Amino acid sequence: MTSDISRRFQRGSLWGLRRAPGDSVQGRVIEQRWRWPSVLMLALTAPAFYVELLHSAPQWLATLAYLMAALTIATALLHTGWRSRRLAQHVAANPLDGVLVAGLLLAALLPPSSESIGALTLRLVVAFITLVRMVWALQHLVTRGGLVYMLLSATLTLGLCGVGFWWLEPRAVTLGDGLWLAFTTAATVGYGDIVPSTPASKIFSVFVVMLGFGVLSLVTAAIATRWIETEERIIEREILRDVHLQMDAMHREIVALRQDLLAVRAPAPLPPPPPPRAA
Repeated sequence: MTSDISRRFQRGSLWGLRRAPGDSVQGRVIEQRWRWPSVLMLALTAPAFYVELLHSAPQWLATLAYLMAALTIATALLHTGWRSRRLAQHVAANPLDGVLVAGLLLAALLPPSSESIGALTLRLVVAFITLVRMVWALQHLVTRGGLVYMLLSATLTLGLCGVGFWWLEPRAVTLGDGLWLAFTTAATVGYGDIVPSTPASKIFSVFVVMLGFGVLSLVTAAIATRWIETEERIIEREILRDVHLQMDAMHREIVALRQDLLAVRAPAPLPPPPPPRAA
């Protein structure tokens, strides 16, 4: 059973994004095929954003990641619209994809973020739009029975955030330090033993806090939903058992009434014939 969030996504356009028309089976199939490649390419723009902030990292890697993400999103949008036989309508119904493609191209062409405040601001906006696009693409995993998926997503997200802090923060000497800093940042605990000290790690911590709010809230909601569903199922079983008992009792009463009715309608027995007269 899908959740209310999933139904909202499926009803129509949300955040400037719309799925392929429901009456186009080919369009829906193509859209599903492009779902994971699009998420993967968009995820690669996250390290590309921080490569632009590091002087020692090769800048061409970030440029390549932005160009590949823009090409993937544009190809997926056009391919889905073409197979749906409504190319113009599908493109017009997904303005956020167009904005994202343009932003990714500009992010690839602008100078490094460490040299331009304007380029850094643009890439921050593109990163936020990318996050929205990835959430929209993965919304099918948000279901009432998706507790396992939520736990795996939370673990994977915190693990990747730990690797990011290990890469960006000089004080996170080991991977364990990076994971610890990711957990304390996502949970907004902030013990203070390890804190972000570089511009790249500080910007990264902002995204970790937003991801932590989202992921941990979804996990908590999934656990609460599981408990509520368990109680609801117990109540439903009791109601169904009572209904079955009442139906069985009604069935027995109907059978008894039918037998009584048949007995009433049965013809009365004929009287015995008179004895023969004596001669």
